[in-house]
Amino acid sequence: MKRTGLVELAKIAGVSVSTVSRALSGSSRVSAATKARIRALATEHGFRLNQTASALRRQRTGAIGVVIPLGHDVDQTLSDPFFMALLGPLADALAEAGYDLLLSRVIPRGDGWLDDIVAAGRVDGVIIIGQSNQTETIEEVAGRFAPLVVWGARRPGMTQITVGTDNHTGGQLAARHLIAIGRRRLAFLGDPGVPEFADRQAGFHAVIAQTPGIEETVLPLHLTDRDAFTETARFLDANLPPDGIFAASDVIAMGAMRAITGRGLRVPQDVSVIGFDDIGIAAHTAPPLTTIRQDLERGARQLVELLLRRIAGESAGPVIMPPELVLRASA
Repeated sequence: MKRTGLVELAKIAGVSVSTVSRALSGSSRVSAATKARIRALATEHGFRLNQTASALRRQRTGAIGVVIPLGHDVDQTLSDPFFMALLGPLADALAEAGYDLLLSRVIPRGDGWLDDIVAAGRVDGVIIIGQSNQTETIEEVAGRFAPLVVWGARRPGMTQITVGTDNHTGGQLAARHLIAIGRRRLAFLGDPGVPEFADRQAGFHAVIAQTPGIEETVLPLHLTDRDAFTETARFLDANLPPDGIFAASDVIAMGAMRAITGRGLRVPQDVSVIGFDDIGIAAHTAPPLTTIRQDLERGARQLVELLLRRIAGESAGPVIMPPELVLRASA
């Protein structure tokens, strides 16, 4: 008999992978009737976890490590609105799967930080939020530690399993909109050394390069609102202001808007501003922020779903979500 994997069993049962995982492990979060039905289906279809998954189950800690590496910007905090917008649905999805969340903000000192987390044995799997400047370290560990998934940018040939947005297309959407409303001096605000930001800037640049008469400036800002404000203000004091800005995050966009209005310029009359993320506060800035939306709730659930597959010894591939231009008053 051909053995059925965890994902296939979930499809047969008409439930989520997490429900199958909980049922087979005897979790009290699943009703007795559902557990009995899923176990019967597992027997019928020859379901058997592979040896790696069985070993993980015997050593189950009941916790998932959620790790935020900050190699590129050590001043960024866990209270950053982007982290909060992602961590909420992530915690909910993990709780529904029967796991606790063990949160770590890491300032990498050398290459061993992720090995230390994995070797500690405190978690059954790891979710990394953002690759920062640690892509090589993450890639090396992902090659030998299967239950690891990453929120971040996808690159050809990567071992690490990623969930994220099509950032290149998001940058294109921003450039096309700014050009369509008549903006000609465009600026990208954000550090292209961060993989996701690099893709956003690349998409932005690709459209500009194909459009005659458009000027482009790249201002490699830090991620905090305070730094974005300070560095944008310094730039405006020394240069002819751009008339269109694409910020690599909503937080950067909000700092930039404060700097713009602080210099007596108006948003959007003098400078149109587009952010990226569509965090909750973006609709409540003055003026409300036009932004490129990425579906953080869906992304959080995809991270958990893929991690559960990896814990169970199943294969899993990357998820790349489409971006959406959300038009508000800032551009």
